[in-house]
Amino acid sequence: MGCGKDFDTGNCVCDILREIVDAQNDVVENCCDTSCERSISDLLGETDNGNGLDTVPVILYCKDSCKPFKGFGAHPDDIGDVQASFYFRVKRVMDDCCAVVELLRDPGDNDDNPKDPVDQETKPLRATGICLTVDLNCFCHITCLPAVSAFN
Repeated sequence: MGCGKDFDTGNCVCDILREIVDAQNDVVENCCDTSCERSISDLLGETDNGNGLDTVPVILYCKDSCKPFKGFGAHPDDIGDVQASFYFRVKRVMDDCCAVVELLRDPGDNDDNPKDPVDQETKPLRATGICLTVDLNCFCHITCLPAVSAFN
């Protein structure tokens, strides 16, 4: 197998992975139990799990380090209570590929500065009202978690 014989994006890894996906799709149905597509379908009610869901939590990974992005912020009425999270709700994406994302946290999580996404409590993830503006060009990877109800 060459470097992407059917595709020519200029990115060898991308081209080869596209070839692998095409070949895999030829031999088996391409379905994931968890994926961004599945989370979006659940959110929109296109599957049995869609009732009452309003958020697809995401983890963003920084381009240079491949590490999960941790956002920080505070409520305007309590600037001394700075919180961090690895989990976000996308609020808006602008034409210039900047986005407004909201920190999601478990209200019972007492660790305001988790070290790693797996250290952060996630049941239940809730909207915090703390929003950040990020440049999406700074990220190389996204993980979508199953859709949740973040506003209840």
